[in-house]
This record gives sequence, C-alpha cells and structure tokens, in this order.
Amino acid sequence: MFILKNSSNISQVAQLRSPKFSQTGSDCTMSFWYYNYGLSVGAAEMQLFVDGLEEPTVLWKIYYNQGNQWLKAFIQLGRLPHPFQLSLDKISLGFYDGVSAIDDITFENCALPTPATSCEGPDRFWCRVTKACIDSLLVCDLVDDCGDGSDEDDCNPDLQCNFENGLCNWEQDMDDDFDWTRKQGPTPTLNTGPFKDHTLGTVRGHYLYMESSGPYVFQNKAVLVSPVFSPYVNETCIFRFHYHMFGKQVYKLSVLQRTVSNTKGQLLWYQFGNQGNRWIRQTLHINSSKPFQILVEGTIGDGFTGDIGIDDLSFLSCTLYGNLPAISTTPAGTSVPVTLPMNNCTEEEFVCRASGSCIQMTKKCDFRADCSDKSDEASCAMEMCNFEDKSLCGWYQAALEETSETDSIHSTNIFKWGLGRGANLFPGQEKHSPSVDHTTLTEEGWYLFADSSAGKFGQTADITTPVISLTGPKCKMVFWNYMSGATVGSLQVLSKSGNITSKLWAQSDSQGAQWNRAEVFLGVRSSFQVVLRAVRGVSYMGDVAVDDITFEDCSPLLIPDRPCTGKEFTCANKYCIPKDNLCDFVNDCADNSDENPNI
Repeated sequence: MFILKNSSNISQVAQLRSPKFSQTGSDCTMSFWYYNYGLSVGAAEMQLFVDGLEEPTVLWKIYYNQGNQWLKAFIQLGRLPHPFQLSLDKISLGFYDGVSAIDDITFENCALPTPATSCEGPDRFWCRVTKACIDSLLVCDLVDDCGDGSDEDDCNPDLQCNFENGLCNWEQDMDDDFDWTRKQGPTPTLNTGPFKDHTLGTVRGHYLYMESSGPYVFQNKAVLVSPVFSPYVNETCIFRFHYHMFGKQVYKLSVLQRTVSNTKGQLLWYQFGNQGNRWIRQTLHINSSKPFQILVEGTIGDGFTGDIGIDDLSFLSCTLYGNLPAISTTPAGTSVPVTLPMNNCTEEEFVCRASGSCIQMTKKCDFRADCSDKSDEASCAMEMCNFEDKSLCGWYQAALEETSETDSIHSTNIFKWGLGRGANLFPGQEKHSPSVDHTTLTEEGWYLFADSSAGKFGQTADITTPVISLTGPKCKMVFWNYMSGATVGSLQVLSKSGNITSKLWAQSDSQGAQWNRAEVFLGVRSSFQVVLRAVRGVSYMGDVAVDDITFEDCSPLLIPDRPCTGKEFTCANKYCIPKDNLCDFVNDCADNSDENPNI
C-alpha cells in the first residue's frame, strides 16, 4: 500500500484503518515495513482506538524523509481486553513530490493462551476461565496473563504498584538529585521515552519516568524507595517490574537492596544504554534473611534523549515489615586513642609499639623499618602497592573526607578516585577504561581509577600519600598508567610540602588502550607528600587509571660505623658515596656536598 504525493495542497492527511479486533494476549506485538521518502514527504503515525476511550493512543511515529529505503517498525501492543482498531495516519507537507508506503504487516503472540487439560506442580497456575496453564511467577504481577484476570485476583495491593493512583507505598528518595515523574502518554522529548504505560497500554495509563532534559545534568540520579519487606520463611522474595529505556543518550537503570536505612545498598541488577522503544519485563530473586528495601535508581546520560520509564512493580513471597535499622555514624575527627607501651620517649620521638623503645620522629615513614616490629612504617606510604587486597595502601582523598562531614551518607556526584576492575565494567565502558589490570593482566585484577562518569569538565581528583619524613638521593616513584578514550583529561604527579605544591610529572590526552610505564624522580626530600591528580575531560569517555605503584631506592642514606674507603667520598654529613658519583649533577650526599665546585 502506498501514497504518492504530487499535489501542492499543504497538510494533506491519509488514513488507513485496520479491521476491528476483539482483544489481544499479554505478549502481543505488531511489526511492519515502511517507506517514507521525499523532500517534503511529511510525518506518519500509528494510532490505537479503543472502544470506550475517546482519545487515541499514539503507538509509533516517524518524522519526515527517511531516505530511499525500507525500514522495519516494531510496536508492542500487550494485553488489550477491549475491542480496538488501528489507524495509520500520513501527513504530507510542502510542494514537492514524496512517496509513503507500508508492507508486510505482522501480528505475533496476540492470541490468548491455549487451554490445558491439566496443570500440576508448585510452579504452575491454572487459569479459572481460559484454563491456560501459566508460570506461577506471572501471578499477581499486574499483567493479565491468563486472559480472564484470574491470575490477578486476590492479590495483596501492598505488594503491587502500577502508579494509576499515585506512588502507592513507594517513596521518592530524599538524598538523590531529582524525583521520578508520574506521567500519562508520551514524554515531552522526541525520540526518547514511552508513548504509553505498560499496565493499560493506552494514553489513559500512568507510569513513572526520569526526565533527562535540563536542568538535570550527566550522572544526576533519581531514586525510588520501596516499603520495607521481609521474605517468607524458607522462601525467596521475588521482585518483578517493567522498564523502558529508549533514546540515543539513555544511560543507566539500577536496582539495589539495602538492609540498613541510611545506606545506598548493594547492587542487584543494572541495565545500560538504549534498549529500544518497548517495555521489558525483569524478574529478580532476592535472597535475604533480613528485612530489606529495594531502591530503583535511574541515572542521567550525556544528553536530553535519555528518558527512562518504569511501571508495574510487584513482589511475590514477601510481606510488609516495620522499619530498618540505621547506621550509627561516628562524629568526624573522633578516633580511638592508641595505647602505648611503657616508655621514656620525648614528644620529638616515636614510640615503637612492641618494645617501647624510642627513635627519632624523622625516622618514621622514611621507607626504612627502624623499630623491630616495623611499627614506624605502619600507616605510611607503602613501597609497593598493586591494590589486589582491595586497599588503597595508605593513599587517601583529603577533599573527599572533608565533604563527607557535611554530605549525606549516600554517595555524591563528584569526580573521585576509587578501586575498579574489568569484571565490574558496564557494557561499552571498556572503550575508555581498562578491561584488565596491570598486575595480573586479568579482568579480576584491581587497579585505582578516577571515574569520569561523575563530575564536570575540568574538575580535579587528588589522592595523596601520608607524610613522608625523608627520602634518599636515588628515590623515584614508578607506576603504570592507563589513559584511553575520546575525552581523556590529564594525570599529574605532584609533590606537596606544607602549602607548597610542585608538579613533577604530567600526561594528557589518550595514550592508547594499554598500560604505560611512568617514572618520577623524587630524590632527597623531607616532610612531603606525593599527590596523584586526575583532571576530568569534557565527558565520561575517558577514565584515568594507575596500577603497581612502587617507591624505589627511597630509604635515606645511613651514616656508616666506619670511615669511608679510598674509593668513596666523605660527604659533609659523614655519608659515604662512590667517588664516581661526584659532580654528576645528582645530589648523592643528600646535602649537595658532592656537587660542590670546590671539591
């Protein structure tokens, strides 16, 4: 069937009506091929007319010239219990020729389920009128899978929400960036979001969606919080829901579970990116011996075509519970005092924890263990760190600790360092993040990375060593870095002493999808910290990662208990160095006496 437009009349409309259908089953879909070509060929849309509903529901829409080609359209009809008709409306514009055509219209899975002569087993349900035998997981899920509604009879409304009358017993989270929006019909932005809800499948039905247009920005989150549930004894609670993720810039939908009220919870499931213009069912089995809450979290992508919808949330084998316990937070700055052994040390000395012996405070955190129990090098920068024990090896983020005093316990949308591994990457993230670490060269290995999916262009993330008291003349830091992606920012190594910061090394832009070795000379320094600074690029496509950080030859020189030999030079500070190291532009003595021009 085709329309040839060669008239100069503006806004001509052609309608093609289907026969009237009595009803459809819950999995009903429709597909067809269309052709819409010409400079002013105009728009086309498929509308649904349901008996008893005055306003039509738009099911599909295409705008203007689609090129000289046939394209396939897919429409999800779902369960329609009342007689209905479809109408393909074609609008023609302008004064130039255009051709529109439709072919190969197909309906699939539209019949009601077939009757069964028997239906046995704990995981089956026998429909009352249609006598269909369906999976028990489809019972009380807000979808008429039987075709007679019997699978949705006698359901507990506290365990369901289709948003037709508000949020039910769900709540908007108070610590997220914005709220989910209750909506009928299509979302305001073209080429993203649903045209209709999932429950009724018409413009009359309601659903929740996350608006991705301004003023919201990349990585802003909307979180919906369930009531508190408790699973039945010896049974697994089941959570069913439908989601809609359509648009070129759709980012992420996550489901989390928490057993403590003021925490973010544990990730149960996530979906990433454009999933097409359709509602998708998801079933999650929740194994928990404790009462819990479910959090549905939508995250904004890098543009306005990233709307996400949710509908028909239901639970099975659960019961409502009271309140969850809360974490007791320790006030910032409080700590448990260290119990020291008996000692006669002064304030300028460090007390060895095992023996109580005293060493000079300058020997604490100098990459040499002077205490027999090595307690003077505990809580210091580690000589080697590969992050495989999932610790930061003493490195810390001062700015993050300061903000945690005022921010909520929920994570904030800030650019920061964290531990990562290839096994935890989202689909597509491997294009700008390491899929393997450098230590083990596997996706299970850990590394340190600055997550560019949070924050804004130009923001910095600093991670810092504890104060290093003294280093030797050959001290250097060696590490491996990974900088790949379309919008990688930069990585810097800084030395910080008091309020003075100096740049020692820097690398910018993409360096390829590989780990690269870097070496930074430190030499003789005292009372300083090493800082790794990542600068975020213009978008999320450019994480900066580091692995296998080592401090080599960093312990200070020792004054020998002997005179220097004939092949050694006696430094002004009594250290001995090889005479070959004289006047080599390197401060081998740590007091520059080996570089004195009067030697």
